Amino acid sequence: QVQLVESGGGLVQPGGSLRLSCAASGISYRRYAMSWHRQAPGKERELVAIIRNSWGNTDYADSVKGRFTISRDNAENSVYLQMNSLNPEDTAVYYCNAQGYGNSYWGQGTQVTVSS
Repeated sequence: QVQLVESGGGLVQPGGSLRLSCAASGISYRRYAMSWHRQAPGKERELVAIIRNSWGNTDYADSVKGRFTISRDNAENSVYLQMNSLNPEDTAVYYCNAQGYGNSYWGQGTQVTVSS
């Protein structure tokens, strides 16, 4: 059974930082592209960052470039999203995704709220 479990969300003031974690089980983790997506109220889910494979190739949405960093630990079957200089527009539910072999798996999401 495939499971992706996110953690690390919460309430943070503008300008603050958070680090999201996603632990994967039930998949050959190293062979999957891992990504973070987010969905704000009333908006479509959007790709935030992706790390494609064990080589560590990354891409980011323009809105988070220079502020967010995605990384993966293949030994721990985990992917992380370091988020710095957060602003209220970053408020959303953040989802972890694993994609490979024609499959796409999602976590349950973790809420990030940026507010003073």
